[in-house]
Amino acid sequence: MHIEPGVVDGAKMALAYTTAAGAAGYTAKLAMSDLAKSNIGSFALRTAMATIGTFVFFEVLPHFPVGVSEVHFILGTTLFLLMGAAPAALGLALGLLVQGTFFAPSDMPMFFVNVTTLLVPLFAMHAVASRFIPQDKAYVDLAYSDVLKLSALYQGGVVAWVAFWAFYGQGVGAETFQSVWTFGLAYMLVIVVEPVADLAVLAAAKTLRSKSVSGLFAERLYTAA
Repeated sequence: MHIEPGVVDGAKMALAYTTAAGAAGYTAKLAMSDLAKSNIGSFALRTAMATIGTFVFFEVLPHFPVGVSEVHFILGTTLFLLMGAAPAALGLALGLLVQGTFFAPSDMPMFFVNVTTLLVPLFAMHAVASRFIPQDKAYVDLAYSDVLKLSALYQGGVVAWVAFWAFYGQGVGAETFQSVWTFGLAYMLVIVVEPVADLAVLAAAKTLRSKSVSGLFAERLYTAA
């Protein structure tokens, strides 16, 4: 999901700075809420694991350019379910920063665009999860349908933001429509595969339920709200 350099540039980048700043502020709010229930050591560890995971997803797993962006297996839902909303958001941003700084510096001009594209759908997923997942159900007990809804919401949000940036930066034209359409079709593969990966990770986490893993994962992974 790296939007190609030049898709948004010049004065139009001001919107990306604004949206990224808003995402940073909301991440801080989520972090304060998380720290009220956990501790700084657990929060830092979960953020570090989310950062490493994000780097692996972007740099190591298969990815390929399609249309206006690149198709990645982001596994944002996995990070959210395992680590919690705030560590997942920080991990996505920091992982993207590390990957761009050391391995793909050509992507850095689009950092704020890409951060917005990754984080805002995560916040939407967090809000929806708090409403439709029963309070007495731990995340390791989610069914495929639950995980599919979350993953589809997140990945759909990513595609929607990519489309927005493309039309905002390049204008509404046949070429932009074609690029966005091609990217959206390719991303359908991600929406199909990621829920399966999420369930596999949750199944693995479930085997650790009776073991002492306090602090390694979000409290909601094993404990109902």
